[in-house]
Amino acid sequence: MLAAVLEDFNRLELKDVATPAPGEGEVVVLIRSCGFCATDYKAIKGIRRNVAFPFIPGHEPAGVVAAVGRGVRHFREGDEVICQPSGFCGFCRHCREGNTHYCQTAFTTGGDGPTEVWPGAFAEYMRTKESCLLHKPAGISFDAAALTEPLSGAWKGIIHYSQMQVGDDVVVIGVGGIGLLCLMVARAAGAGRLIAVDTSAHARGEALKLGATHVVDPSDGQAKQRVYEIMPEGPDLVVEAAGPIQAVRLMVDLRRRGTRWNIFGITTHETFELDGGVTHFLEGRMDASFGTTPLAMTRAIHLMERGTIAAERIISHRFPLRQIAEAVEIMGRPERNKVMINP
Repeated sequence: MLAAVLEDFNRLELKDVATPAPGEGEVVVLIRSCGFCATDYKAIKGIRRNVAFPFIPGHEPAGVVAAVGRGVRHFREGDEVICQPSGFCGFCRHCREGNTHYCQTAFTTGGDGPTEVWPGAFAEYMRTKESCLLHKPAGISFDAAALTEPLSGAWKGIIHYSQMQVGDDVVVIGVGGIGLLCLMVARAAGAGRLIAVDTSAHARGEALKLGATHVVDPSDGQAKQRVYEIMPEGPDLVVEAAGPIQAVRLMVDLRRRGTRWNIFGITTHETFELDGGVTHFLEGRMDASFGTTPLAMTRAIHLMERGTIAAERIISHRFPLRQIAEAVEIMGRPERNKVMINP
């Protein structure tokens, strides 16, 4: 099969590799669509270094079951499916409590987090466990289905963890692909004033199209002043969906008493400071959110299937697998939203 193999940082090569075969309890999926996540881009460009070569990226896939291994009971060849990238055992304490993304023997298909990494979905076929599959509703396109994992992360962070309430004033810092999904979840959940903060004029424009009531450019260092002009009493919830440490520092600066704040976007190991006394007396609540769970994936599917969120609207570019180099180039530009690979 054809696959995009990362041989070293900045060396993503199209190669003919062996088509995977399913083991017991496993399936092989013919990939129809796979979202290009910033996590993939960071691995390709060496921004994150926890990569073992060779590596096939791509952890947001949807496709068709091509082969099933012994013991597979709930899926058969020809089923249209959505793949959860984080695999789990189902039996450890964390899995029993519903936190499958904490699983002590977790693996990921083409992603980040666990130390065990299976080949991902920037390929014609991908092997995974049956427990990582969900049936794709007929009314959802493969491109939309490939957005289930990032949409599930947005739901998990904003609704399940930070417990956004109807009427909350919300600030989303960073409105690339994941930030736009956070914004759309907040809009659907009944946010009051909804501010998108981003240095990119393109991103701010897209945020307004997708439900932001206001946008702020933080480039001149006056973001806090502008947010408080729009929300004189300060935000109820701030979501950092950008990645750079400067976004986290801005999130900390925007707090007032009772503000909930979610460290969602940053994955690199950088530091920021908190004044202990101020943090104590503000009595806010910090959350963070990484990965996904079967519950979050199921909720994301429901949001799309019922027409609550049209996730496909965030897709700005589509590329066949053979044009993966062009997709990487587009990922490095500010004038894009979600990039989709269609093998």
